[in-house]
Amino acid sequence: MTDGAVTEAARVLVAADKFKGSLTAVQVAERVTAGLRQVVPELEVETLPVADGGDGTVAAAVAAGFERHEVTVTGPLGAPVTAAFALRGTTAVVEMAEASGLQLLPAGVFAPLTATTYGSGELLRAALDAGATTLVFGVGGSATTDGGAGMLAALGAVFLDADGAPVGPGGGALAALASADLSGVDPRFAAVDLVLASDVDNPLTGPKGCAAVYGPQKGATPEDVATLDAALAHYARILEKAVGPKAAELAASPGAGGAGGIGYGALLLDASFRPGIELMLEVLGFAPALERATLVITGEGSLDEQTLHGKAPAGVAAAARAAGKEVVAVCGRLALPPEALGAAGIRRAYPLAELEPDPALSMANAGPLLERAAANIARDFLA
Repeated sequence: MTDGAVTEAARVLVAADKFKGSLTAVQVAERVTAGLRQVVPELEVETLPVADGGDGTVAAAVAAGFERHEVTVTGPLGAPVTAAFALRGTTAVVEMAEASGLQLLPAGVFAPLTATTYGSGELLRAALDAGATTLVFGVGGSATTDGGAGMLAALGAVFLDADGAPVGPGGGALAALASADLSGVDPRFAAVDLVLASDVDNPLTGPKGCAAVYGPQKGATPEDVATLDAALAHYARILEKAVGPKAAELAASPGAGGAGGIGYGALLLDASFRPGIELMLEVLGFAPALERATLVITGEGSLDEQTLHGKAPAGVAAAARAAGKEVVAVCGRLALPPEALGAAGIRRAYPLAELEPDPALSMANAGPLLERAAANIARDFLA
C-alpha cells in the first residue's frame, strides 16, 4: 500500500456522476469496479451512481432502486418527446432535462428565445397521476429560458397578451405578456411536497440571472440575453399583479434562476429549495452506504472550479469527510490544484488525461481508460 490508510477489510463505495459525453454514472461505476477488481479480485464494491439534479438524475434514481416510468410530453421545440421520471413508493424524482433539456435539441440547433418548459409541467403532472405525493424536481441542463412559464401553463396557469390570446412559447414571448392567472393550477400541488433540487443559486434576472449567466450556453447572443432578461423582469411584474408581492420576492430568491428560470416557476408552486446533490444523496440512500464503506471513489467528467460549487463530487466528498472516510476521485480532466482538492475533502484525483492527453481520444476511450485509472487507485490504496 503506497498511499492510503485503508485496511485489509476494505469496502469501496463508488459514488460518481456521469462523464458528460462519454459515460453515464452507471457506466462509470461499472468501469471503476472492473478496474479495482483487476488488482483486488475479491474486493467488496458497492455502487451508488449520483447526480446533482441535472441530466442523469432519473438514471441515478433508477440505479438506486426507483422504478422508471416513461411518458410522451412536449419537447423544448414543441415536438413530442419520450421522457422518464422515477418513482419509489410515493416519492417521484422528476428531471426537467428529460422534457426540456439541451440534449433534446438537434446537433447545432438552439432556440434561446422560443424553447419551452411545457413538457416539464406535463412530466410533473404524470408523476402526480402515478401517485406521487413528494416530487423531487431536479433542474439543470435546460434548453430553455422561459421562467417556468411553459411548465406553469401545462399545469393550468393562463398567460395572455393584450389581445387576450395565449402568449407564444419561450422566454422571448413573455415580453408581450399582459395578464397572468395561476388560479387554475392543478389543485394537487396544494397538498404535494415539491422540492426544487438545483446546483445553482442564481436569481431570476439581472447580471447574475439565468439569461445573463446561462443564456449564452443555450445559443443566446448578447442581444438575445438582453431581450430575455427584460422579458423575464416583465413576467415577474405581471405575476406580482396576479399573486402579490411574493412574486417579486421569489424572483430574487436563490434558485429562481435555475434551469432558465424554471426554478422561479417551481417556487411559485411553493417548492422548497435544496442544493441538488445534498437532496439527491438523501433520496438515493447515500448515508447508509457511506457507513459501510472504508474508501469512497467519486468523480465527474471535469473536476474544476464549478465542481466546488455544489456539484456531485463536492457533495459526496463533504459528506464522506464528515463521516471520517477517505475519498479519491476519477475524472476526465483535472483543473484543480491539490490544495483545492484537499480543501474539498478529496485526497487525490486520477484524471484520464494523464493516461491519454488527447481530449478526443480520451473521451472516445473513456471506459478502458477509467478501468486503468481505477486499477491505479487499487494499487495505491488497496493492494
